[in-house]
Amino acid sequence: MSVSDLYTSGFKSRNRDHFAAIVRVALSDAVITESEQAFINRLAIYLEIDDEDYKNIMEDPSRFPINPPADEQRRLERLYDLTRMVYADAIADAEEIKLLKKLVIGLGFSNSLSETIVQKALVAVADGLDEDAFVAALKH
Repeated sequence: MSVSDLYTSGFKSRNRDHFAAIVRVALSDAVITESEQAFINRLAIYLEIDDEDYKNIMEDPSRFPINPPADEQRRLERLYDLTRMVYADAIADAEEIKLLKKLVIGLGFSNSLSETIVQKALVAVADGLDEDAFVAALKH
């Protein structure tokens, strides 16, 4: 992706929709815990979600489409970003890992493989793999 692509409206809308999907998954049990809220807040910064979109998404994330990436490469790239966010505070606590498992399913990975995918992702990021090495390590 070129630097100019970072500023396209398509890129921003994909980030917004991805963020809304994450909030929707977090709300799937009708409760957002403090640790989930902290994770969401960090992700909003990372995805450059503006204040108005943040407010609208938090009020009703179902207004935004869920568009999980269609191909494995893009799902793994999103997973890399999400897993890095889990480690953003240098702690991968149980609540964040639980949320990451939900997000893996929301990204379109198989429910039956979600535990294995999350564990591989956490190890890969903890080992310091860059995005390309991460994707290669998790490809089927």
